[in-house]
Amino acid sequence: MAMIELGFGRQNFHPLKRKSSLLLKLIAVVFAVLLFCEFLIYYLAIFQCNWPEVKTTASDGEQTTREPVLKAMFLADTHLLGEFLGHWLDKLRREWQMERAFQTALWLLQPEVVFILGDIFDEGKWSTPEAWADDVERFQKMFRHPSHVQLKVVAGNHDIGFHYEMNTYKVERFEKVFSSERLFSWKGINFVMVNSVALNGDGCGICSETEAELIEVSHRLNCSREHYPLYRRSDANCSGEDAAPAEERDIPFKENYDVLSREASQKLLWWLQPRLVLSGHTHSACEVHHGGRVPELSVPSFSWRNRNNPSFIMGSITPTDYTLSKCYLPREDVVLIIYCGVVGFLVVLTLTHFGLLASPFLSGLNLLGKRKTR
Repeated sequence: MAMIELGFGRQNFHPLKRKSSLLLKLIAVVFAVLLFCEFLIYYLAIFQCNWPEVKTTASDGEQTTREPVLKAMFLADTHLLGEFLGHWLDKLRREWQMERAFQTALWLLQPEVVFILGDIFDEGKWSTPEAWADDVERFQKMFRHPSHVQLKVVAGNHDIGFHYEMNTYKVERFEKVFSSERLFSWKGINFVMVNSVALNGDGCGICSETEAELIEVSHRLNCSREHYPLYRRSDANCSGEDAAPAEERDIPFKENYDVLSREASQKLLWWLQPRLVLSGHTHSACEVHHGGRVPELSVPSFSWRNRNNPSFIMGSITPTDYTLSKCYLPREDVVLIIYCGVVGFLVVLTLTHFGLLASPFLSGLNLLGKRKTR
């Protein structure tokens, strides 16, 4: 009787062992794919990016000096979803992508300063105080950074509204979190951060309050060039959005709505005399030249929600020179294709394990055996 019971137990043991073996295989494959698609792929993509080379020596008459190089990252249009338009899965997926991309870039590239050029939030222009606090908390978690890294943020139309829906409350709410400074200087390089939404009042081109503020910044820049000859060619880098006339873009936008008016653009160029303009808002890369000499580069969106292939700009900048390069993040379609391929593989593996689908390997052996017997 004991022998019969022992034999019955052994018969049940083999199917259980087979099921455990299948489960372990499935868990191992799923874990490996998640590890690659959610962590390692960001390192693989950003590891290929390098800071561009820039000339570091400057000659002033008979004296030659070695200039410090500032490593700056430029992002744009993160569009963190709010409580109204954002589905929870959309939030989770896109915000995880930006968090992993940003944290990986900080670790691998070690930038000294990071600029985010507008549209940090998607619903800042109408969010309630409670929703705004939640959005800010999520942003600070995603874009956390060491204390030695400077993070500079410019307001966009989704943060405070277009000029016709912007008000003092929204501007002050934004500046309370992200500061209201317009002129930022480091290593002898001046950056002017311009919120172009405030430059486009109805019928006024540039409103008087904003105009007065920009004129003050212009005076400070001119004094810097006059009293510090080393920085004479260190014109301001104007970081903002839409700082170009519509006629000079290769993407059609409505003037005074998607881009600044010609009048406002010309005033900015005359006051600040920049050597480089970096802007957001378009979600795409676009390069134009103002007056044939001042380049403007539109920085693509950093989020999968706006682009299949997000990217950011890396700049090696000295007081007299600069070089830019683009760093691409993982493509969303590649990640989705990997996931779909793995799901298909796991289905085939499971069906084969239970004998519901012939193993391709065994089928091949059987076919070879039949050919040999002929």
